[in-house]
Amino acid sequence: MKRRPFLLIVVALLYLANPCPAQAELNWVIQTVDSERDVGRYTSLALDVVGNPHISYRGTGLEYAAFDGSAWDIETLVDAGSPRFMSLALDSGSRPRVSYYDWTKSSLKYAAFDGSAWNIQTVDYEGVVGNWPSLALDSSDNPHISYYDDRNGALKYAAFDGSWAIQSVDSTGYVFGHTSLALDSSGNPHISYYGIGELKYADFDGSGWTFQIIDSSGNVGASTSLALDSSGNPHISYYDLTNDDLKYAAFDGSAWDIETVDSEGHVGSHTSLALDSSSNPHISYYDSTNHDLKYAAFDGSAWDIETVDSEGHVGSYTSLALDSSGNTHISYYDSTNQDLKYAFVPEPATLLLLGLGGIALLRRRRQA
Repeated sequence: MKRRPFLLIVVALLYLANPCPAQAELNWVIQTVDSERDVGRYTSLALDVVGNPHISYRGTGLEYAAFDGSAWDIETLVDAGSPRFMSLALDSGSRPRVSYYDWTKSSLKYAAFDGSAWNIQTVDYEGVVGNWPSLALDSSDNPHISYYDDRNGALKYAAFDGSWAIQSVDSTGYVFGHTSLALDSSGNPHISYYGIGELKYADFDGSGWTFQIIDSSGNVGASTSLALDSSGNPHISYYDLTNDDLKYAAFDGSAWDIETVDSEGHVGSHTSLALDSSSNPHISYYDSTNHDLKYAAFDGSAWDIETVDSEGHVGSYTSLALDSSGNTHISYYDSTNQDLKYAFVPEPATLLLLGLGGIALLRRRRQA
């Protein structure tokens, strides 16, 4: 594959001081990863074993960007089919896997890199299926995908173990998608999703599915993002459309605790959730009043909320991950410039190096 280099400007938002105390603003570094035409919708971010970011997103087709520690490699996987709603996971060898919706074929597809080439499969094509996919890999690197069946208004789930097994999980009433999937320590699936104005949750115990309505106070449950803590308890961030708020629900083993995290203006869509080593939640989301990327983190006693990026209309299609040090990484879309952007909180040594240079120039390689 051809590679053509050019320079990527990394804008560092720096406060070069001692490590920040709790509740202080973080030292965010912001990069424009891809700016060729209209790129950056439907971002999905994962970190490899050394903490380098990998991002799938929509550009001219299905795009994949990976940072190797010094430069970004960008590759177009699918030129046709109008891919949307991507979900990225890395296997045990840090090889990328992507589930996505093929809008042209109205089908769910799955792309896997084997170390030398990409293999693309059609997972489900019955009707109009594949919107809002969420991908997770089990301990054997087998893929599991939750997704939406538009034609039947149902939640579906596909799992691969030599062949694909597909289930219709919930077709009661009507489901509006917005699925988010996590696997527990036994490899059993847990799914949060949006019902008819309700936040819903389904989990499989090895023999059958259990369903719960978590929140039905108004029109709630869009933009769900699910994570399981070390005890296997679910945590969910989601959007309250009635009040235009960011909400968060957590199960402690006996009951659900639900709270409004941010209610300043119209906030809370495009949420993405991760838990740190203390099972504290970190959430990226979109502020549609100010058109900003926002971030909320709970330290065990209070929420710290800050604006990460406010340059133009930015912050939709967020995806968040935490590295092994608990530092935050977020991919998102810049709709003003139609670019893919990436924000992260670096280690102090990295921050100092960036600060000494003010602006760091990195080499980016385009694969075509």
